[in-house]
Amino acid sequence: MVFRGTVSDSPDFDPSVDAETLYNAMKGIGSDKETILDLITSRSNAQRQEIIAAYKCSFGQDLIEDLKYELTGKFERLIVSLMRTPPYHDAKEIHDAVKGVGTNERCLIEILASRNNKQIQDMVEAYKDAYGRDIEEDIVADTSGHFKKMLVVLLQGTRDESGVVDADLVQQDAQDLYIAGEEKWGTDEATFIMILGNRSVTHLRMVFDEYEKIAEMSIEDSIKNELSGDFERLMLAVVQCIRSVPMFFAKRLYKSMKGLGTADNTLIRIMISRSEIDMLDIRECFRLRYEKSLYNMIKDDTSGDYKRTLLNLCGGDDDLAGEFFPEAAQIAYKMWELSSMTKVQLRPTVRPASDFDPAADAQALRKAMKGFGTDEDAIIDIVARRSNTQRQEIRQAFKSLLGRDLMKDLKSELSKNLERLIIGLMLTPAEFDAKMMKKAMEGAGTDEHALIEILVTRNNEEIQAMNAAYRDAYKKSLEDAIHSDTSGHFCRILVSLVQGAREEGPAVVERACADAQELADACNAESDDMEMKFMSILCTRSFPHLRRVFQEFVKCTNKDIEQIIKKETSGDVKNAFYAIVRSVKNQPSYFADRLYKAMKGLGTDDRALIRIMVSRSEVDLFNIRKEFKETHDVSLHEFIQVETMIGDTSGDYRKTLLILCGGED
Repeated sequence: MVFRGTVSDSPDFDPSVDAETLYNAMKGIGSDKETILDLITSRSNAQRQEIIAAYKCSFGQDLIEDLKYELTGKFERLIVSLMRTPPYHDAKEIHDAVKGVGTNERCLIEILASRNNKQIQDMVEAYKDAYGRDIEEDIVADTSGHFKKMLVVLLQGTRDESGVVDADLVQQDAQDLYIAGEEKWGTDEATFIMILGNRSVTHLRMVFDEYEKIAEMSIEDSIKNELSGDFERLMLAVVQCIRSVPMFFAKRLYKSMKGLGTADNTLIRIMISRSEIDMLDIRECFRLRYEKSLYNMIKDDTSGDYKRTLLNLCGGDDDLAGEFFPEAAQIAYKMWELSSMTKVQLRPTVRPASDFDPAADAQALRKAMKGFGTDEDAIIDIVARRSNTQRQEIRQAFKSLLGRDLMKDLKSELSKNLERLIIGLMLTPAEFDAKMMKKAMEGAGTDEHALIEILVTRNNEEIQAMNAAYRDAYKKSLEDAIHSDTSGHFCRILVSLVQGAREEGPAVVERACADAQELADACNAESDDMEMKFMSILCTRSFPHLRRVFQEFVKCTNKDIEQIIKKETSGDVKNAFYAIVRSVKNQPSYFADRLYKAMKGLGTDDRALIRIMVSRSEVDLFNIRKEFKETHDVSLHEFIQVETMIGDTSGDYRKTLLILCGGED
């Protein structure tokens, strides 16, 4: 196995000299933290064990106890953890995860899903030695259901590691997983546990490929559809580790540092446990997925001696390299291949109401708005729980029965964000998109992100309907409005998209290879020529075709299209191209990211939040919810609850958004 760690044996190692250096660094008042961290992070774990023994022989003291006494906080946790052997470090993490009130399920998942048989067996022995208890009994006592059963299976450390693959068994396992999940009402969890918990990595990778052919969706999407809670998270982690352990850890590291605050225990655990195994691969995957080096993320998110120690373990700044790694390119190729093979079943959160009576709803809405005060709850419960088609029938019934314009009445009775949200729901999708385009371009500034989001994610029929609605409402063509409000290549991109003439249909392999080569050649051209060539392909080809183009692009260049766009383009052009690529790869994930950005930090971009919740509620908001939870480790429902509290004193706006969200994940 090729060494891909960042920490290795130090040459000319002398444990007695190192022990004395550490003793002197802690002698007297204060301690020389720089000497401590530089020495410990430049020695392998095996060498650190020799230093511990030499320290006790030379000074009659326990090195770990001295370190605990001299150091404090996160820096102390990190240094002390580095001094433990890997099995004892894992054992302590598991022990801390299950002791006391509450369980750290994510820690259990991370360790048991990612370790090989020997690592798990050594950890089991270390746990028994350190705590005098059986690790399986402690985990069983602290967990339940299918989640517990899968943890117990993984804890046996008996996954097939022979490397032998039986083609017939691959076919059978793929079929069994399909029958256990997508083909039946309910899910046969035992089949998922048996196959995913025991088969070899090589075997399961082939099973996942076969499964995609049978189910027309990835095994990950099937798990998201069929399972829930900690069991879902565990099975997704197992699948991710089967596909790529470094990518799994890259995602975990990103989640540990993004947003407000840092999950330091997770960050410390991963940086220590992978520093002598695959940290170089994790760095490559991190840069591929997040377009930022792990080194810089740590640098921006931590401080002091703690930061210096983590950066030493990280081992280098990949952003300085300027080029992309072959291993990362191979992962990028596989990601595009997976995207092109997967047929995602889009699922809404708002469906037509049963026993629908437009006349009764019209009367109920009138009653809610008549007299002093307004019954917002009644309005919300009707409008948010009807499909858009049903809402249009209610509008018509309101006028026919009462001779009044429902939209005008709602505007006069509601205010602020609740009014914007309810009115948005009452418009047809085409009217709503037209209005959002108008809002993005009116006034002093332009909301380029809104223009990009709408034009990139709508299909031809939706864009053409929006064009008609825009002309009808504002007596001007949408294309003319775009020309008036934008300029340069960005304007050309938007004008190309607003034609609603993107090709439709599957990928044509020969043409996809030619398109990929044209994009590759354009990377060496002048900036203007490159942007025009990218526009001619990215704005016109069908999404299935572009998936194959981007896959072949990796083969042509050993680089990923997303990174090329980031490196070679800028401003609104970069944002437009990037949005197209993200939508082609995984549109629900793109919207999940847009929702997160709309709500994170100080203040909420309510216009973006309303736009996405309204426009996707009858299309794919359930899928967006799943992507949101997977990417950000918090449910969309919970995020909306917390982030919309400020400024929404009545809670009606929040209540409506939560109804559209459709539930907690």
